[in-house]
Amino acid sequence: MNLKFVLCFTSLLLSIGITTTDAARTTFTITNDRRILLGNGLGRTPQMGWNNYNHFGCNVDEKLIMETADAMVSTGLAAVGYEYVNMDDCWAELDRDSEGNLVPKAKAFPSGIKALADYVHNIGLKLGIYVDAGTVTCSKEMPGSLGHEEQDAKTFASWGIDYLKYDNCNSHGLIPQNRYPKMEIALQNSGRPIFYSICQWQNDPATWAHKVGNSWRTTDDIKDNWDSMTSGADENDIWAAYAKPGAWNDPDMLEVGNGGMTTEEYRSHFSIWALAKAPLLIGCDIRSMSNETYEILSNKEVIDINQDTLGVQGIKVRKNGDLEVWAGPLADDKVAVILWNRGNSTSQITANWTDIGLNSTTIVDARDLWAHTTQKSIKGHISATVISHACKMYVLTPQ
Repeated sequence: MNLKFVLCFTSLLLSIGITTTDAARTTFTITNDRRILLGNGLGRTPQMGWNNYNHFGCNVDEKLIMETADAMVSTGLAAVGYEYVNMDDCWAELDRDSEGNLVPKAKAFPSGIKALADYVHNIGLKLGIYVDAGTVTCSKEMPGSLGHEEQDAKTFASWGIDYLKYDNCNSHGLIPQNRYPKMEIALQNSGRPIFYSICQWQNDPATWAHKVGNSWRTTDDIKDNWDSMTSGADENDIWAAYAKPGAWNDPDMLEVGNGGMTTEEYRSHFSIWALAKAPLLIGCDIRSMSNETYEILSNKEVIDINQDTLGVQGIKVRKNGDLEVWAGPLADDKVAVILWNRGNSTSQITANWTDIGLNSTTIVDARDLWAHTTQKSIKGHISATVISHACKMYVLTPQ
């Protein structure tokens, strides 16, 4: 798909009144060029992996990381694209050593982080770590990197770290724009390519973080419930114009499988995150996940939308009460479409070609990504009956 079609698609979305006053959308054609702005060359597609925080909180140790890495391989999740095994807050001792270095908790990581990274690398995966852009982390259980950026980046590189989640607590009023670039420079100077995930959503990071990090948070921490997930989708949607290969909006990690939502709600969660080119970071215990959870997380057809090489974030293009149409262009002139029922009763939802950037005369084949079936030679619109809190997700391929 060429850039002309992408811009045409965006103009159509604006013309039907999605939000002509939204600065992020109205500047799409200016800001959403296809260049990679961060020099590390990482994140050509949104990152995929796992993080312990949503399910385990501060209960993180090398046994959990190793067993999760093993499960990611044995279940086949690694084979469909999940590659980062990320540990969150609370992995380090509160005090640095005599030379000012971060020190992993001895009881939790008796083998050390370097050995853990070697283990993860040896089974074909990558290891991620967490630290904070303030004086201490959000848990206040380990030091932050403020004033130690170069030292900590070199430490991470020496351990073989592949991913850094950089949080924003206890910064004593220093604005993020003055702190996050320091760690970006330190990572670039560390001698190792390290994916840079900016975990801060104040100060409109989408407007500046695309020059600093590979992803940035657009929402507060997600909770495992319908209201949190849907509000996060809406908040993230505002900043769609700024997403591009190498730089992604991040509405936080996946809650799929943690038990607070229904299977249909989790399927909607995963579908919207995939269309919005959000990071797909699993947040459940994959060692004991249900068949339903695995079916959602391993749906390669939905994952392929998230990992599409065009790298354009899909957006909400039509809203009629609780009935919504979300869509976005894909490579090879295809279009991804979600019919999402956020209401409490079963309803019919229709996406017209003019809603989603297609010519009204275009004939398409429609692939249902959850039913794994194809409708041939559809003209003008696509419709479906959708039950409460569920969605239908399609890829439309013009004939």
